Amino acid sequence: MYFDELDISDDLLDALDAMNFEECTPIQEQAIPKILEGHDLMGIAQTGTGKTAAYLLPVLDELSHGNYPQDSVNCIIMAPTRELAQQIDQQVEGFAYYLDGVSSVAVYGGNDGVRFEQERKGLELGADIIIATPGRLISHLNGGHIDLKKVSFFILDEADRMLDMGFYDDIMKITSYLSDKRQTIMFSATMPDNIQKLAQNILHNPVEVKIAVSKPAEKIQQTAYVCHDGMKDKIVEKVLSDDTLDRVILFASSKMKVKELNITLKRKGFNVGAMHSDLVQREREEMMLAFKNRRISILIATDIVSRGIDIDDIQLVINYDVPRDPEDYVHRIGRTARANRDGQAITLVTPKDWQYLLKIERLIEKEISKPDLPEGCGEKPEMSKSAMKGRHTPGRHGGKGRHSKRGNGGKRHGKPKNKPSNNAQQ
Repeated sequence: MYFDELDISDDLLDALDAMNFEECTPIQEQAIPKILEGHDLMGIAQTGTGKTAAYLLPVLDELSHGNYPQDSVNCIIMAPTRELAQQIDQQVEGFAYYLDGVSSVAVYGGNDGVRFEQERKGLELGADIIIATPGRLISHLNGGHIDLKKVSFFILDEADRMLDMGFYDDIMKITSYLSDKRQTIMFSATMPDNIQKLAQNILHNPVEVKIAVSKPAEKIQQTAYVCHDGMKDKIVEKVLSDDTLDRVILFASSKMKVKELNITLKRKGFNVGAMHSDLVQREREEMMLAFKNRRISILIATDIVSRGIDIDDIQLVINYDVPRDPEDYVHRIGRTARANRDGQAITLVTPKDWQYLLKIERLIEKEISKPDLPEGCGEKPEMSKSAMKGRHTPGRHGGKGRHSKRGNGGKRHGKPKNKPSNNAQQ
């Protein structure tokens, strides 16, 4: 489907044309008509599938010609991190290039008092769209800087990451300030139990749109080392001793394990840093910047960064633990072999984790190589017959009027000097 087949305004189509967006992605084709019809929506889609445009375009279309309050906040977009909030704000600026008077303000933590005051002024003047991280929006709500009673659109982007970062209570608190008449749109890359619980609490008779997880890039060399728990640290040390490796992400399934590995590998002389949900936003940003700038070469992390890192030259991803959700495996190893580069993914598998590895192979429709352990790391354990019964053949099973805002608190979108840029569809 092409964008000009959608029931959206000519002004939005002009902006899309200027950004060289012609054909809808699958998530856009399925979600945009449902949102335009006014349905609450639960979208399951990975980063990079075009989901940001899938919710921004229908909401911008409604705000540009709908009968919405001129001096109130009309749309709240929640994002887990400052980086994503900034990306969404840039997309709003591009898509709203030809719209008259639609305004936006991005609010996020990690800034000084001057930035907070600028945000406060923008919020009190009533920008159409607020893009916010949960903690920062809570701060403004506690200060009485924003009224959410007239919000018509409430959007949660990367909801699973927000819950991984411990924002469930903040989201529910923010929701309590909203009108029950709002339209709620939620996007998540996966659908674990906590996301289903959140959806049940904040969505009303939602339609569900699910885009199948894409398979890992062909250039990723995937390996699984079958081992006992006590062998894992030795295997990791042996793998990381390769002098050619200076861009590695090591994923562990708990923040406690991330902290332990960080201490262990530092003692062994490796240049490592840790990323987990106990770090505040400023600390996470500093750690990510250090990794991007190569001040650290190995990032040990929970799934907090499996979909939130944009670095093209990661050489190796190590799964210290087998992800319980096979889609998480795809997200994790998708950090390597980007921009048509080669990459490696190594997963450490204990006998009790065998069933989870089989689920991964079933999803990716490929059997992962299981070589002998690296020299000096011992012999891989014999698999019991009961465990091996789970063997399978991968792939056998398979899913208009316009109004303008008063005041100048928000960023104004409407025919700036430079044409909208074609940021990657998020």
